Amino acid sequence: MPYQKDYILRMMEMMAEMIALFLGLLKKGDLQQASKRLNNTYRDFLKQDAAFFNKLPKEELTHSLLEKHHYTQEHLKVLAELFYAEGELLIKQNNSDKAIEVFKKSLYITEFVEKENATFSLTSNKRTLTIKNTIAFLSSKKH
Repeated sequence: MPYQKDYILRMMEMMAEMIALFLGLLKKGDLQQASKRLNNTYRDFLKQDAAFFNKLPKEELTHSLLEKHHYTQEHLKVLAELFYAEGELLIKQNNSDKAIEVFKKSLYITEFVEKENATFSLTSNKRTLTIKNTIAFLSSKKH
């Protein structure tokens, strides 16, 4: 069991590094390189490209990935972060509708994992509020 925890911690550290690199590219305005980095991160961590996850309806994400594809709660956390990052990229690409869609998927997964773990996480709670506020903001711009 300690080996598994070490592996998960290392995976989360690597994920944080990848997201930081991605956000740096976004900040510089290098959207093409950021998009490429994001797609590589989907494949590296989840062994599927972004399109696979984007095709899944929000309501089927958790069940489908846990039951049919044998993903873990940790995989779902990674996916939620990747959806969040993708939403940020889509905002920069002026695609608010698609951004709202992936932010909603990120929120759905984040809330699911939080409920399943039945533990309070300040980081997770903060992310949930950020996503909700971003969705509300993007939705208000449409009207």
